[in-house]
Amino acid sequence: MDTDVTDSPDTSPTARAVDVGDRRHRLRWAALGAVALLAASSGVGWGLVRELDANITTDTSTAAELRSHEHERPPARVAEARNILLIGSDNRGDGNGRYGRDTGTQRSDTTILLHLAAGGESVTAVSIPRDLMVTVPACTGPDGEPTQPGFAQFNSAFQAGGPACTIRTVEKLSGIRIDHHVIVDFTGFTGLIDAVHGVEVCLKYPVKDTAAHLELPAGRQVLAGEDALGYVRARHALGDGSDTDRMDRQQQFLAALVKKVQSNGVLLNPARLYPVLDAATSSITTDAGLDSLEELYELAAALRDVPTDHVRFLTVPRRPYPPNPNRDELTQPDAAELFGSLRDDEPVEVTPERNRAGERGSDDDPASAEEVDEASAAGTASASPRPPATPPTTYRGTTADRDTCDQ
Repeated sequence: MDTDVTDSPDTSPTARAVDVGDRRHRLRWAALGAVALLAASSGVGWGLVRELDANITTDTSTAAELRSHEHERPPARVAEARNILLIGSDNRGDGNGRYGRDTGTQRSDTTILLHLAAGGESVTAVSIPRDLMVTVPACTGPDGEPTQPGFAQFNSAFQAGGPACTIRTVEKLSGIRIDHHVIVDFTGFTGLIDAVHGVEVCLKYPVKDTAAHLELPAGRQVLAGEDALGYVRARHALGDGSDTDRMDRQQQFLAALVKKVQSNGVLLNPARLYPVLDAATSSITTDAGLDSLEELYELAAALRDVPTDHVRFLTVPRRPYPPNPNRDELTQPDAAELFGSLRDDEPVEVTPERNRAGERGSDDDPASAEEVDEASAAGTASASPRPPATPPTTYRGTTADRDTCDQ
């Protein structure tokens, strides 16, 4: 008997790759159309688009540094999946002096690994603790001289060798190849939040934190500008005062930001989109792959199409580092499983419940931080394969669809 297979979907790897490629092609044309619409609506034409492009600071030195270390970088595992490293700099220069004394150096105040799944199925944002003890490779310092490799706090990599050193540290730790990076400083963050007219948060108790210049009442409220920055930076008057609690708060804030941008039509309304793009392009430093309005809008359009319950935020599984409880080390095998899932573009599940993988201080395998680097190392032959039949680990985190008062 003849069987008609013309209606059966082709699920081969080649067909999936073609489908994802077609989707990226459509996204690029949508981005070009949106940019053209913005230019036409603005009344000043393409000159405005060029002005927005010129706002972006392009980081070319990082690409050159990474090329010199290409032999040690992990390969990309899944075509069309993208990994972007978001770095919040604590730079006190360049207009950021009101946030502290400019010592001439800077560290990564916040670092998030953003994984965009192939096909736009999901987005996973993984916070990397600044106090995590890791192996930092030898890097090129600000003076052009090589630095010494060593076992140190994660955020020291940015001070030692800028974004290139941070990217190489993350790749060594996770085995995940970083495709792009974006650096935002304090002033850039406040400008972006102001451009979307603030983000809603919910406080159980009133807050007064003089160190963060923050004084807020209890309850549901919209934060913008300095209040928003103080909220995500505060440690002493919110929660238990730990960096762990602060990262949870940052994830909840970013989840609320994603939900707001997706729900209020910003990306589809040129009049509302322009101030957001102006603030965003003025506040970031990126690699050459994200330094145009078209490329940024393509990224934003991809994020817009992801359902909010598939936009996930979590912190890499970690616990106190035994020699110094004020520092962190990764918890195994959960950290290696998380990085493996992201490398292979597999789903990652999160829950707001505590005592899940990723909860600081959990009683999992007591592997040392040095062993973590070896166990997590990028797609190497020595990495132990994860059993395919094992259900995915659930990590403590949040999703962008959750109400801010339920966090």
